[in-house]
Amino acid sequence: MFNEYTSKRQKMVETQLIPRGIKDPRVIEAMRKVPRHLFLDEALWPEAYEDHPVPIGEKQTISQPFIVAIMTEALQLKGREKILEVGTGSGYQAAILAELADQVYSIERLPSIAKRARKILDQLKYSNIVITIGDGTLGWKEHSPYDGIIVTAASPYAPNTLLEQLTIGGRLIIPLGDEFTQDLTLYIKETKDNYNKESYGGCRFVKLIGEKGWKE
Repeated sequence: MFNEYTSKRQKMVETQLIPRGIKDPRVIEAMRKVPRHLFLDEALWPEAYEDHPVPIGEKQTISQPFIVAIMTEALQLKGREKILEVGTGSGYQAAILAELADQVYSIERLPSIAKRARKILDQLKYSNIVITIGDGTLGWKEHSPYDGIIVTAASPYAPNTLLEQLTIGGRLIIPLGDEFTQDLTLYIKETKDNYNKESYGGCRFVKLIGEKGWKE
């Protein structure tokens, strides 16, 4: 159904994503399709497609659309991958990933946030997303190895637990730095112990809390 939010979503893609270099047609199509506003409280729907993060409660945010797009594009998804998401948050990033990969496993440490995300994802009929409550810095070994891992919170370093759960050739995208500024960093696993690193520029995320991240 075409409505004002469909129009805002198209505008978001045309003015915020494509001009900044998002090129993967599958990522662009997913960003055009997923109703971002439904992952927010209704009072915040007017802000859903603006060029900034939006609060979702519990001191958490839904990331700026461009950040969601660039992190997703960095994984170079073709459709058959198994992905781990660390930090379910609103559930929006998981929905984008579910459009592009075969299976998404997502870990959230805050039960109230996870429950809300699951409800929205169920309403939108995403059956290829599994959510658990836990310490995302430890990964989810049971379902590893993963073709891609996306970390939606800032860490002082890339947890070895996550790197170990990547397939050879797998990709980990994570914001690295202090609690105020970070560098969006991509790790590509070349061999069991060797990784290629690429920088995707500055960003700012909430802290990754856990055994291998920040302490509360």
